[in-house]
Amino acid sequence: QVQLVESGGGLVQPGGSLRLSCAASGFPFSSYSMSWYRQAPGKERELVAQITAAGGSTNYADSVKGRFTISRDNDKNTVYLQMNSLKPEDTAVYYCSRQRRYWGKGTLVTVSS
Repeated sequence: QVQLVESGGGLVQPGGSLRLSCAASGFPFSSYSMSWYRQAPGKERELVAQITAAGGSTNYADSVKGRFTISRDNDKNTVYLQMNSLKPEDTAVYYCSRQRRYWGKGTLVTVSS
């Protein structure tokens, strides 16, 4: 059974940083690309970042380029999202996904002073 469990969300001031983690189980993690999405209140879910199976290639939404970094540890079956220089508009529930077929329950990130 595929399971994706996000953690690391919370309340942070503008300009601050957070690191999200997504622990995966139930499938050969190192064989799949992984992604982070987010959904802000009243808005559609949007892609934030993607990483290939071996971690050699990444892709980011224009709104987070230069501020967020996606990475993975295939030995730990975990994908990360390092978020720096956070802005209020980054406030959202962040979801880990395996190719848009499997989703975690999400972790809430609130950026506010």
